[in-house]
Amino acid sequence: MTLVPNRGTTLKQLSALEEMVGSFRNPTSRSSRREQRREGEWLSPSLSPGYFVPGLIVGFLCGFLLDLRKLPKTNPKSKGSTNTNHPSLAKHREKVQRLGSSVASNDELKMVLVVRQDLKMGIGKIASQCAHAATGIYAELILSQRSLLRQWESTGQPKIVLSCKNQQEMNKLKEAADSIGLPTFVVADAGRTQISAGSRTVLAIGPGGKASVDSVTGRLRLL
Repeated sequence: MTLVPNRGTTLKQLSALEEMVGSFRNPTSRSSRREQRREGEWLSPSLSPGYFVPGLIVGFLCGFLLDLRKLPKTNPKSKGSTNTNHPSLAKHREKVQRLGSSVASNDELKMVLVVRQDLKMGIGKIASQCAHAATGIYAELILSQRSLLRQWESTGQPKIVLSCKNQQEMNKLKEAADSIGLPTFVVADAGRTQISAGSRTVLAIGPGGKASVDSVTGRLRLL
């Protein structure tokens, strides 16, 4: 069926007539158009900014809360904490406390370098090994006893070079210094020149209070 418009028929009326004729020809297409119209009417308000944006925010928050529930539970006491009962930390803390108690703020500080006589090192070799001992103990103390070093530096960094008989005597001196909290450092030679590799050449004690250092090395002779 073909509709022929006359002069008084508008385009809107013509399209309405064609839709009516088409619905009579195919009833199923008419029902489908009704369903599409209903779906469009249902979706149009839900897709409007007034409904869509709040729904999007609520969905994001719900997903975020669900992700938080999946995170592993941690013990708040262990976060950022260290094991203060570890043997090495306890030993270091005890040594620092002994060192602090043995040095008063106005006490005279000094460092002692003990050189082994049995190695028969030359003058230049002894000088280099004493330098290794002084810089070695300084490097260790700058991380833990910076205030002690500053106090020692303020008095001119006094250093005394003494001598001991052999390795056994050096070991006893080190044990005695460690027992009262004095810092110690032993130089082990690389063995490139006069002596064999691994030889213990110089023991550095201090800086520490004069009375404390003398209680360990007071009977030794000057080099």
